[in-house]
Amino acid sequence: MQVVFAFGQSETGVSGKVVDSKTQEPVQSVIVSIQNTNLTQLTDANGKFSFNKMDVGNQLLLLKSNGYKDQLIQIEVVAGKMLDVGTVSFEEDLTQEKQSTLIAITDNDLSDDNSGSESTAGLLQSSKDIFLQAAAYNFGAARFSVRGIDNEYSNVMINGITMNRVADGRPQYGDWGGLNDATRNQEFTNGSAPSDYAFGGIAGTQFINTRASIYRPGTRISYLNTNTNYSNRVMATHASGMDKDGWAYVISGGRRWAQEGYFEGTTYDANSLFASIEKKISNNHSLNFTSIYAQNKRGKNSPNTAEQTDLAGEKYNSYWGYQEGEKRNSRIKKSEEPMFMLTHYWKVNPKTNLNTTVSYQIGQIGNSRLDYTKSNNPDPTYYGKLPSFYTNYFDNNNNYIGNTPAYIAKANDQKALFLANKQLDWKDIYRINNENIDNGSRIVLYEDRTDENIATFNTRLNSQLSDNVIMIAGGNYLNSRTKNFKNMLDLLGGTYFADKSTFGIGDQQYSDLNNPNRTLGVRDHYGYNYNIDVTKLDAFTQFKFTYNKVDFYLAQSFSRSSYQREGLYKNGYYPNSSYGKSDKINFDNFGFKGGMTYKITGRNFIDLNAIYMSKAPNSKDVFPNARVNNDITPNITNETIKGVDLGYIIKAPKLKARFTGYFSETLNSTDINFYYADAVGGEGAFVSEVVTGINKKNRGIEAGLEYQITSTIKLTGVAAYGEYTITNNPNVTVTDDASATTTSLGKANFTGLKQSGMPQQAYSFGVEYRDPKFWWIGANANYIADNYLDVSAIRRTSNYYDYNVDTNYRTVDQTLADGYLRQEKFDAFYLCNLVGGKSWRIGDKTLGLFANINNVFDISYKTGGFEQSRDSNYTKDYEDHQSGSYSKFAPKYFYGYGRTYMVNVYLTF
Repeated sequence: MQVVFAFGQSETGVSGKVVDSKTQEPVQSVIVSIQNTNLTQLTDANGKFSFNKMDVGNQLLLLKSNGYKDQLIQIEVVAGKMLDVGTVSFEEDLTQEKQSTLIAITDNDLSDDNSGSESTAGLLQSSKDIFLQAAAYNFGAARFSVRGIDNEYSNVMINGITMNRVADGRPQYGDWGGLNDATRNQEFTNGSAPSDYAFGGIAGTQFINTRASIYRPGTRISYLNTNTNYSNRVMATHASGMDKDGWAYVISGGRRWAQEGYFEGTTYDANSLFASIEKKISNNHSLNFTSIYAQNKRGKNSPNTAEQTDLAGEKYNSYWGYQEGEKRNSRIKKSEEPMFMLTHYWKVNPKTNLNTTVSYQIGQIGNSRLDYTKSNNPDPTYYGKLPSFYTNYFDNNNNYIGNTPAYIAKANDQKALFLANKQLDWKDIYRINNENIDNGSRIVLYEDRTDENIATFNTRLNSQLSDNVIMIAGGNYLNSRTKNFKNMLDLLGGTYFADKSTFGIGDQQYSDLNNPNRTLGVRDHYGYNYNIDVTKLDAFTQFKFTYNKVDFYLAQSFSRSSYQREGLYKNGYYPNSSYGKSDKINFDNFGFKGGMTYKITGRNFIDLNAIYMSKAPNSKDVFPNARVNNDITPNITNETIKGVDLGYIIKAPKLKARFTGYFSETLNSTDINFYYADAVGGEGAFVSEVVTGINKKNRGIEAGLEYQITSTIKLTGVAAYGEYTITNNPNVTVTDDASATTTSLGKANFTGLKQSGMPQQAYSFGVEYRDPKFWWIGANANYIADNYLDVSAIRRTSNYYDYNVDTNYRTVDQTLADGYLRQEKFDAFYLCNLVGGKSWRIGDKTLGLFANINNVFDISYKTGGFEQSRDSNYTKDYEDHQSGSYSKFAPKYFYGYGRTYMVNVYLTF
C-alpha cells in the first residue's frame, strides 16, 4: 500500500484516490468509511472519494472492496483543512477464491432430516479473523462448529431480512447457493459481539448486502471442476456500477451439476439466478430491488453401520439402485424458494441513516422416499438382510444359536447375498406392483413437502448521537405460513394407491376421515396435511461508545413469537384433535448484552462480551406430532442462553493474533425424534419421542496467530479446545400412535454426556508463499479430535432396565449395560490440505486460477452418527451383542470426504 499525505486549506475532512496495484487504473465502488461514525461513501469512476465536515482528531479510514485486501489507514483530521491521503494502491486478494471451496462444502448441508447438527462453516466465509478462516476452510469438512454452537443460534440476513427458518431456526443456505459472486458482500460478527444489523445470537451474525451500487463494476466468468458433492460449476456475473443517471444493476447466474458426486448414487442438479437494481433518487434517497432464485435437486447418501461400511465401503449408499441401466436414487432433496426484496436507503442527515426492507419468499422443499407400508421393506440394508441378523440369533426358547455351524453358514450365505444385491432393486418393486395391479401399488415413491410463504418487514436506524455515541435501533416483523403434506410422486408401475393403512383397526386406517377410501394418483396429497402459521415481532436497540482508550456497547432486544397449527385432515387415530386449528401459543423473549474493548496500545487490545437472553422454541418443537394432531409439547418454554468471552488481540505489522476464552449455557432446549422401538413398555411400536428441558454447557479457548516472516512467507497457527457437555437429566415422553397414548419415561441419564456432531478439539498449522508476480501456494496440517456419537434418549431411561416378562426378562449385568450405553468417541485424525492460485493481467482483463487438494493422504474419518433406538431395553441390547462383532441395530455413521480436489478458472473484465 502506498499513501502520500498532503493538506489543503478548505473544509475539514479527508480525500483520496484508489487504484489497482497491478494496473494503476482507478477502482470504482470501493466502500470507504470512517470507523465509528456513519460516514460512508463509494469511490467514483475515477476512484476518488472525499469527506468534508468531519470531526477533528485521530480517525481510522477503512477501504474495502471484493477481490482486494482491506486497507485501514490512521489519519489525523485538522480543523479547517482537507487531508489528501493521495493514491491508495489496492492489492488483489488472491485467497478470496477460497470461498468457492467452502460453498462446495455447505451445499451439502441442506438440513437433511437425519443430520444431528449443522456446521457453522457457512457463517464464517466472510470473516478476516485467522481462527474463523481456519474453522471454515480447514475444519469445515469435519463439521466443526465454533464454540460448539449449532447454527440455529446464529442470525443470517440478506439486506436485513432473516434467513433462519421458523421450523428449526437454521439458515437455508441452498436458497442462494451457486451465487458466490453475487453474495460476496458480507460482514460477520463472531459470537455475541455487537453487530450493526441485529441483536444477534451466540453463534454470530452474518449480513449479506446485495445493494447494486456497492459491487465493483465489471464482468466475471468462472468454471469450476471438483469431485465433491458436485462435479462442475459455471458462473457469470456483471455489475454496471452507478451511472450518471443514478442507475446501477447486477445480474448473476450459475449452474452446478454432477452425474454422481463423491458418494455413490448422489446426483446433483442446481440452477441459480440473481438480479439487483438500484435507483438513486437523490443524494439522500435510493431504492434497491433484489431477486434471488436458486433451484437445487440432489441425491442423498445413507448413514451406514460399521457392518455395512466394512462390507461395501465408505462411499456405499443404500438409497439408489439401477433402473433400466440408470442409477436412480430414492431419496432426492429438492428446494426452490425464490425471494424478492425492496430496500429503501434514506440518509436522513449526515449522521443518521434509515434503511427499510420488505421481502416476500415463496417456494417448496421436498424430500422423497419410498412408502412400503403395504409390502416388505425393500431397503437392502434392512436388518434381516445382513449377516449380523444370523450371528446374533436366538431361538424361540431364548437360547443363543448364532454361533452354531448352521447359523454361521447362514450368515456367510447372507453376506454373499447382500454383496450381490446391495442396491435398491427397482425392478423387483415394479414386479410387486404389477402383480397387485388390481389392488393398487404396494410400494410408492412420495415426498415430504413443505411449501412456504414468508412476508417480512425490517427497518434499521443508525444515528451518530455525538462524537462518541452511535445508536442503532431496528424492528422486524415476519408472517409465515408453511404447508406440510405428503405428496405422491410415482406409483412405480401401478395405476393407483389406496389411502388406507394396513396398520390400525377401522377408522384408524384412514389418514382423513372426512375423505375415507380415497384412491390416489400422482401429485395427490395423502398421509398428512397441515399448515403451521407463525408470526414474529422483534426489536432491538444498541448503543456504541467510542473513546481513546476504551470502546463499549450495550444492547437489548424484545421479541414475540406466535405459533398455530391448522389440521386439514381428520386423522383416524386422533379424530378429535387433528382437524382444524390448534390453540395459539405465544412466547415473549428478552435479551441483554454488553461488552468493551480496552486499547492497551494501538496494537494490543482486550475484548470482552457478555450476553443473557431467552429464545422461543422452534415451531417443530412446539408441535411434537404435527403430522397427525394439534398437540402442543407439554410444559414447552423458552430457552435461556447465557454467555461470556474474554479475548486478547494483537495487531502488529507482522503479527496478528487472538486468544479467547469463552463460556456459554443453553437451558430448556427440546429434541424430537421418530422411530420404531422394539420394546416400549410391553411391546414394540412406532413412536414419537419428545425430550424436554435439555441443558448444555460450552466452555473452551480458541487461538489464532498469523506471522509474516518475510514479505512473501506467512505462517499461521490455530487452536481450539472445548468442553461441550449436557449438564442435566431431561424429561422423556413417547407417544404411540397405534394406541394414541403418551407415556412419560421419566428422566434420561444424560448428565455428563458430550454434545455430539462436532469436534471439540481442532488444531492447524499452515504456511503460505505469496510471490510478487501474483501467484501463491499454501499448505496446512490439521489435527481434529473429540467428536462424539449422538445418543438415544429412550435407552437411557428407566425403560431400559424395567422388568417385563415378555420383552425385558434378562437379569441385568451392570458392567455389560454400562458398556452398551457408553457414549462412543470417534477416532482423532489428521488432514493435510494444499492450496494455490495464480492470476495474469491480459490487457484490461484478469485471468485467474485457483486450485486445492484436500485430505491429501486420503484419511478416513467419521463426521457424525447416531445410536439407533430400536434396542430400547437391556434384553434386546444383550441379545444384539452376542456375536461379539456386529450388532443388528448398531449405530449409523456419516463419513467425511477422502482425497478431493477443486480447480477454478475465472476471467474478469
